[in-house]
Amino acid sequence: MIFDLVIRNARLATGPDLLDIAVRDGRIAAMASHLRCEAVEEVDARKALAFPGFTDAHVHLDKACILGRCRICEGTLAEAVRETAKAKAGFTEEDVYRRAAAVVEKAIVHGTTAMRSFVEIDPRAGFRSFVALKRIRADFAFALDIQLCAFAQEGLTQEPETLAMLDRALGEGADLVGGCPYTDPDPARHVRSIFDLAEKHDVDVDFHLDFDLDPDATNLPAVIDETLRRGWGGRVTIGHVTNLSAMPPERVEAIGRQLAQAGIALVALPATDLFLTGRQTPVLTPRGVAPLHRLAAEGVITAVATNNVLNPFTPYGDASLLRMANLFANVAQLSREEDMTLAFNMVTSLPDRIVSRSRGPARLEVGCEATIVLLDAPEPAGAVREVSRVVGGWKAGRKSFWNGWPAVFHPV
Repeated sequence: MIFDLVIRNARLATGPDLLDIAVRDGRIAAMASHLRCEAVEEVDARKALAFPGFTDAHVHLDKACILGRCRICEGTLAEAVRETAKAKAGFTEEDVYRRAAAVVEKAIVHGTTAMRSFVEIDPRAGFRSFVALKRIRADFAFALDIQLCAFAQEGLTQEPETLAMLDRALGEGADLVGGCPYTDPDPARHVRSIFDLAEKHDVDVDFHLDFDLDPDATNLPAVIDETLRRGWGGRVTIGHVTNLSAMPPERVEAIGRQLAQAGIALVALPATDLFLTGRQTPVLTPRGVAPLHRLAAEGVITAVATNNVLNPFTPYGDASLLRMANLFANVAQLSREEDMTLAFNMVTSLPDRIVSRSRGPARLEVGCEATIVLLDAPEPAGAVREVSRVVGGWKAGRKSFWNGWPAVFHPV
């Protein structure tokens, strides 16, 4: 039997045994030790960890790489929103495409095979960014799946034309809709309006929420209430919720039980959350990152993601989700093997549950799409501890990138 591809001597997260993975017509056709077969292409995985790739559940491709166009004097959320609003008024379709493509290419070589990108649609941005990111979604489908979330960054109720623009975008190819209640003068109405659009178009919802360190200022109850009232459980995600980091563990756990019951997932953005929060406390500055491990223990689907790259929200970044998992583990002071494995899951299988509604879950099993990434690590926990090297990957059986193996040349 001749296969298109056989990856030999690969290790799965489920155990230490080495397996060969055979691919035909873009799908996994066989998995076993010492497969006796021929293939058009054979690759020796050298005991590398094989998995379906990383999933970035929260990234802003449209406003990436604009650091040189903005001033950062305060390093605050308000400044970041203000400076980015000025910059995006001058965005062109080609400009957005070029910057987004640069980030997507970095994500690909870091092993990302799926992502959800927000795209701001309002009177300042128009539809230019949206058109550009639809092109990105199509042009890079050979390597990764991209969801586009039509997003109201700067409020909604004070700018009704934004609502009509989001409605149009959902009719023209946006996969879901997102809002930002904390930038709106009427947060509760903002939440209801976003859910109205979601119901109209039968799409998922993703909110930026509670991006501060005040444990008593929250729009979370409005999101929970609307989720339950409309039966949208399993279709709602919230990002940031940094004020959870300012609450005692028992209160966090109680909120976790509410989120799990409502079917709401939560994504933390460590690079942004660390950069923008806590500046009012110059001594023993709070970390400002939601304690995802405590929420996960209560049954909440949790994820760690990139958010922004090289802009006023996050003036650094390389789209490496493994680096982000390591950063979260460090901030959350995780060390146990099971906790490090959870951190790995927060950039792989858990965010995949958030973005996989349209494409199905990513698995390395016979019959599944042969989307495979090799990681130079013995197991997931070690990969997070060391930020292990991503070797190469295939999307639907086709090689999409190759970084190769490191080599040290000792003198003879």
